[in-house]
Amino acid sequence: MGMSLRGKFLWAFALFVVAVGCLVVYARFIRIPKNVAYVSEEDGGIAVIDLNTLQLIKRVHPKDTAPRGIGITFDGKFLVTANKDTADASVFDTRGLRLVRRIPIGDNPEFIKLNPSGTSLFTSYEPGSTAGPPVESAVGEEDNDTNEPPAQIMEFRVQDWSRMQSFVAGKETEGLEFSPDGKLLIVANEAQDSLGVYDVATGKLIREINLGSYGKRPRGVKVSPQGNSYAVTMEGSGTLLSLDRDLNVIRSVATAAKPYGVAFDRQGSRIFVAAAAARKFQVYAADSLQLLGETAVGQRCWHFTFTPDDSKILLACGRSNNIYAIDAKTYQTIRVLDGFHLPWGIVTYPRAYGSLGLP
Repeated sequence: MGMSLRGKFLWAFALFVVAVGCLVVYARFIRIPKNVAYVSEEDGGIAVIDLNTLQLIKRVHPKDTAPRGIGITFDGKFLVTANKDTADASVFDTRGLRLVRRIPIGDNPEFIKLNPSGTSLFTSYEPGSTAGPPVESAVGEEDNDTNEPPAQIMEFRVQDWSRMQSFVAGKETEGLEFSPDGKLLIVANEAQDSLGVYDVATGKLIREINLGSYGKRPRGVKVSPQGNSYAVTMEGSGTLLSLDRDLNVIRSVATAAKPYGVAFDRQGSRIFVAAAAARKFQVYAADSLQLLGETAVGQRCWHFTFTPDDSKILLACGRSNNIYAIDAKTYQTIRVLDGFHLPWGIVTYPRAYGSLGLP
């Protein structure tokens, strides 16, 4: 005897419920989110932006975190933040942004950087630092930090987040970058006006590059996609430097006030600079350092990222609590996303070029 009409309906409904449940489980626990941007907010939040719609779609606020540096693993499964107030890093599963691990580091951790193979994560911390941007005195000079202890660099294995090595860096370490082969780590030492070059295998300092004759307080350092040049921003003097593959300075140009985040485009033909205090986003020719364009943005835009398709640039503007979306060709503002809480860093998945992202 065949199944009744009611029985067929109930069977079909049950299959539908199971299918919907499977889709929910897949979306929440299995599928790696794609075409999204992750923003670290210093008030403790991690925000997620849908890059198709340029809308905020999710925010988590774990207890006792104040994330600054942010990075994402090559497979997109894990997001890592450096938390300035708790002397540790947080590892989130991107499928739901569930906090899966806290990694002890040290006072005032700031940058997160994955090596070129994606197998190790490096982060810096600054014992003795005030855990914030430089404070200016009444006469306009930044506080004397020459007596602060040196920063530290720590390496962790991405596979299990175990600690691999730690080595002494310079004073008030800022940007981290690798040579294209991953054998050298280049560190911007803000308080020493220098770059430190370290052998990754041993953690030993093999060269120090004095930049004092070009400007003050190096912050961002970035290698070109071709690996034949580097760009460095010097916040204190408002300077952009171009260095060759051997880290010799070949050009210097004045920027707008307090440049911080810096990145090349995918072709390596343009250098983008976030001039935080000037509220400007500037674009320079990589070969000549000629200014190609600039646009007004929010207050204290520290870091930025291209979208994975290279069509747009998103800037995290900390003091105006918003994200600016800029057209990558015309440099015009497309949209301003409000409602953020001291956004500091921003990265995407798939991984894209940016001050904290590729190369």
